[in-house]
Amino acid sequence: MTLLDYAPVLPEVVLLLGACGLMIFDLHVKHEGRGASAVFAQVVLYLCAAATLFVLWGSTIYQPDKQQYRVAKFLLFNGLFVADAMAHLLKLVCYLAVSAAIVYSRSYLYERGMLRGEFISLLLFSLLGMMILISAGSFLTVFLGLELMSLCLYAMVALNRDSAISTEAAMKYFVLGALSSGLLLYGMSMIYGATGTLTIAEVAREVAHQVGSPADRTLLVFGLVFVVAGVAFKLGLVPFHMWIPDVYHGAPTPVTLIIGSGPKVAAFAMAVRLLVNALPSLAPDWQQMLALLAILSIALGNITAIAQSNLKRMLAYSAIAHMGFMLLGLLSGYVGDNWNSRNDAYSASLFYMIIYTVMSVGAFGMLIYLSHAGFECENLEDLRGLNRTHPWYAFLMLLIMFSLAGIPPTAGFYAKLAVFQSAVAAGHVWLAVAAVLLSLVGAFYYLRVVKLMYFDDPVAAQPVRRQPVGQLVLSANGLFLLLVGILPQSLMELCRAAIELL
Repeated sequence: MTLLDYAPVLPEVVLLLGACGLMIFDLHVKHEGRGASAVFAQVVLYLCAAATLFVLWGSTIYQPDKQQYRVAKFLLFNGLFVADAMAHLLKLVCYLAVSAAIVYSRSYLYERGMLRGEFISLLLFSLLGMMILISAGSFLTVFLGLELMSLCLYAMVALNRDSAISTEAAMKYFVLGALSSGLLLYGMSMIYGATGTLTIAEVAREVAHQVGSPADRTLLVFGLVFVVAGVAFKLGLVPFHMWIPDVYHGAPTPVTLIIGSGPKVAAFAMAVRLLVNALPSLAPDWQQMLALLAILSIALGNITAIAQSNLKRMLAYSAIAHMGFMLLGLLSGYVGDNWNSRNDAYSASLFYMIIYTVMSVGAFGMLIYLSHAGFECENLEDLRGLNRTHPWYAFLMLLIMFSLAGIPPTAGFYAKLAVFQSAVAAGHVWLAVAAVLLSLVGAFYYLRVVKLMYFDDPVAAQPVRRQPVGQLVLSANGLFLLLVGILPQSLMELCRAAIELL
């Protein structure tokens, strides 16, 4: 094989070299604001994006018979690494989320004495873990990417060493994360014992051969239960959600932004690789499990969020509910012993995941911008009268809240509509009806934020950071939700094209 044959791993190589170079570069940065380090990290991200687009361009093939383009799928390192359209799309989403996190958080961390080289280095290495997880073609690669991402996040949660609440959150995250990794490993080991292989494509073939045998099926389903439990923990689904509120609340807001965006995308990719790609023959079993997890997550997330006065905890329970909505698409691909609904269902889930990432980045980015030295914008009362002091930021927050609630014409409305349609088409009418009713319940706490901003008097002056680049990114973040809500077809077609090539 030549070097060109390894071109699909170019983004990972660029990021690894960039992260290692950043650690060396940061040794020579004298200014505590670390503007040079932040610029260096952004350049690395742009190079990664350019490498991903280059790989995507090089793998795009024109089919004259169908008069359309398709993206070729590459398997490297004996099936350990897969590069397909979905992987390229999700990596680009992760780059954008991490880039926005760096822009939003630099001044916030600097004011609190937490802007050290470790933060940016850990952020890039966690991104590398996300990319490996997204392109996992084997159980080994899944675990490698998952642990690389998770270990970096554990350290980032504990970044504020003087904060007891941050240290407590990091310990809870670490212990529960280790437990979930053990569950996932145990499940994968049982599937390996039944199939004799760790490569996802080969696992799918072996499971298809053995699923008819009652003894083999029992072992496979038993292993599947532990795999679903591991995936559910990383997505933050009920009843594996116990870490989400405490970690979101205890971590510094920039770290909460990171945990609520890129890792969720990587966990979605892990779910697709392990369930859709590796265990499609067991779809009737894992779809029933996902249906139960979905309805529990939507119900508990939306109902419990109503009682929260802390914005970060409210958004944590909101995240639990949104992951339940996303599952409505994942559990609707296999219907009536056929996969005819697969493309519509899974593309709806992929679209929802991308939109949720943008909403999460925007929501936590706004909290960062409304915080300043000696003040954390974390409580509902802190948003009182924002429209009177900063009308543009109130409008952006309104767009984000409307999108999270699923109110037209924002992107969140179309995302929820797509997964509801997938559930109804799959015959899960009761599940779709319950989800719609619970989303109406959830709309209360989002609209409460809008009411506080527009109809209440401000408690005190609310200074906002004067960062032109950050303000531009935050504005683009909010307006993107409005634009995609009005014109969702392009992004939806992109998601569908990525799923069709799975």
